[in-house]
Amino acid sequence: MADIWTKEDEQSILDMIDKWVENEVRPIAQDHDQNDTYPTDLVEQMKGLGLFGATISQDYGGLGLPAAIYAKIVMKVSSAWMAPSGIFNSHLIQASAIERSGTDAQKEYFLPKMASGELRGAIALTEPNAGTDLQAIRSTAVRDGDDYIINGSKTWITNSLHGNVLAVLVKTDPNAKPAHRGTSLFIVETKDEQGNFKAGITVSKLKKFGYRSIDTCEVIFEDFRVPAANLIGGDEGKGFIQAIGGLELGRINVAARGAGIALGAMELAVRYAQERETFGKPICQHQAIQLKLGEMATKVEAARLLIEQAAAKFDAGERCDMEAGMAKYAGSEAGVFCANEAMRIFGGYSYSVEYDIERFYRDAMLMCIGEGTNEMQRIIIAKQLVERYKI
Repeated sequence: MADIWTKEDEQSILDMIDKWVENEVRPIAQDHDQNDTYPTDLVEQMKGLGLFGATISQDYGGLGLPAAIYAKIVMKVSSAWMAPSGIFNSHLIQASAIERSGTDAQKEYFLPKMASGELRGAIALTEPNAGTDLQAIRSTAVRDGDDYIINGSKTWITNSLHGNVLAVLVKTDPNAKPAHRGTSLFIVETKDEQGNFKAGITVSKLKKFGYRSIDTCEVIFEDFRVPAANLIGGDEGKGFIQAIGGLELGRINVAARGAGIALGAMELAVRYAQERETFGKPICQHQAIQLKLGEMATKVEAARLLIEQAAAKFDAGERCDMEAGMAKYAGSEAGVFCANEAMRIFGGYSYSVEYDIERFYRDAMLMCIGEGTNEMQRIIIAKQLVERYKI
C-alpha cells in the first residue's frame, strides 16, 4: 500500500527540516569539515527526525516519503552542508534495494532496524578497478554450506566505518556470459553486538579533498562468511539489476545535493555582494557581478525543475532513467558552476576557511562523479532520446 502524504504533511516536515538545518547543521558544518570529524550528534538527531527511514515504507517503520519530498529535504540539507545528506542517502539506497528485491524475511528483519537507524550502511559496488563498469568487479562469493565466503575489496564506500551493514555486490559466477548475470548482492552485517568489525573484514578510511566528516573507506573482505539467507532475493545472478535499480532514486538524490550546493553558494554570494563595497558602492551594483548572480539563479531554478520532473515520474512508477540522468547532470553541474562563481565573487576571502564558500567549492565536484559520471549521464540521455524518437 502506498504511503499517503498531504500538502500539509509535506509543509510540516519541510518546516521541521528547515529549522533543524539552520539551528543544528549550519552552525557546526565548517568546524567539523575542517577537522574531518564525524558528526555523531547530528546522526543521533537524524535518527530522531526519521531521516534514516525517509523513503522506507511506513509498513516497516519508515516515513514512506515520495521522492518529490525527499529531494526537497536533501536540497535543503545540502544548501548548508552536503556531508550529512550523504550519510542518510547512501543508507537509503541500500534500504531501497532490500525493499524492492529482498525476500519477505529480509524485509521484515532489516528494514525496521534500518528505518530506526539501529542499522546504518550503504551499497558497496565500486572497486579499485571497477566504478562505472560494474560488470568488471572482481570480488567473489563462493557457496559453502549455509554460508557464502566473500573475498575481494571495495573502495569509496560511505558509512562503512561508522555504519554496520552493507549491500555488497560480488560475482557468484565469474564465468557468466554476459558478465552481469554472474553477479549477486548480499546484505552484510559488518560488526558484532559489541560494535567491533567481524573477522575477515578490514576497513580503512580514505583522505579526501572535500566531502569530509563522512566516512568513505576501502573495505577488504578476506574469507568473510555471510549467511546464504542474506543473498538479496534468494537467487544468484540478479545482483547487477538489483544494484542499479536504486540508482534512479540515487541520481535524483545526487541532483538534489548538487542543486543544494548551488543554492547555498548562490545565497552566500548574494549576501556577500550586498555587504562588500568597491568604488563606493556594494559590488552587487556592478554589472559584472549581476551577470554572475543572474546566471547562478537561473541554473539553480533549472536544476530544481528537472529534479521535480524526475521525482514525479519516479513516484508515479514510470521509467525515469533519462529524466533522472538529466536532473543529476544539471544539478551537479549547477553546483560546480555556482560554487566557482561564488568563489570569484568572494575574491581573496574565498580562500579563507572562515567563510563557508571554500567548502562548497571542494564538495561540488564529487557530485559530477558519484552515482555515475556526468559523461555517462549524457550517454544515457542520448540513448533514451534516440529510442524515444526512433524513426
